[in-house]
Amino acid sequence: MQLFRPRRSVLYVPAVNEKALSKIPSLACDAVIVDLEDAVAPGEKASARDRLRQFFAARPACETVIRINALSGEWGPDDLALAAALRPEAILLPKVETPRDILDAADRLAAIDGAEEIRLWAMVETPRALIHMGAISELGREPAARLVCLVAGTNDLVKETGVLVTPDRRYLTPWLMQMVLAARAGRLDILDGVSNDFRDLAAFETECREAAAMGFDGKTLIHPAQIAPANAAFSPSAAAVAEAEGIVAAFDRPENAGKGVISLDGRMVERLHLEQAERLLARAAGNSGARS
Repeated sequence: MQLFRPRRSVLYVPAVNEKALSKIPSLACDAVIVDLEDAVAPGEKASARDRLRQFFAARPACETVIRINALSGEWGPDDLALAAALRPEAILLPKVETPRDILDAADRLAAIDGAEEIRLWAMVETPRALIHMGAISELGREPAARLVCLVAGTNDLVKETGVLVTPDRRYLTPWLMQMVLAARAGRLDILDGVSNDFRDLAAFETECREAAAMGFDGKTLIHPAQIAPANAAFSPSAAAVAEAEGIVAAFDRPENAGKGVISLDGRMVERLHLEQAERLLARAAGNSGARS
């Protein structure tokens, strides 16, 4: 069974920003996405790659992901080759629209010696991606596809659709829930999109709590100030951990061996609740091992 990997707080950092890159080792985010795509202007692509090489000479302890440019474009193939040489935990593919986009990247990585352990993450940021969510997510069940995580690209979805953005994200929520459902069907992690106003931490905390309630595993961030609220929102509460421990302990009692349903504190508890409890405790254990 694969060990749980916390992805509560996943910080975007432009590969061209040397000062921001230097701060990463001191931050408590679970993962970082070093961005070669949207955050880097065309004239800065070469210098961004140089800084990326320097950064990976002394990479941080957190999970490190490289977002490349689209493989169909001018910079994408060279980005992929560089990323494969640097050996991040994963490569984030932008503008994924069909399963073929992921399979093409997986095929290219399969032809590179030493890239066997590199996984793929995929941005969901276009109408076509939403339409093909089921087929894309099914690749999570195919080891050769390398896909382990989906990332909501809400800013691009807003741009592509013209949907009205409200503080409660009411018009985006159906699409966000569609992403969560597809991710679970494919056994993938799913990360919520960014909150653009990093100064309004109260609104950000609310957005994190709502995303956690929707079933997201974590949130992508644009500023270090957002790390602590995200870590808190996507961590199981002490009460939830205590309840899960009680369920596991109850099923461990000799008199409950082999039972599918037991009574615990006046309510019926099934083995499906045991599985949920075990997953929650795995999350809690993984979070405690992460930088906090």
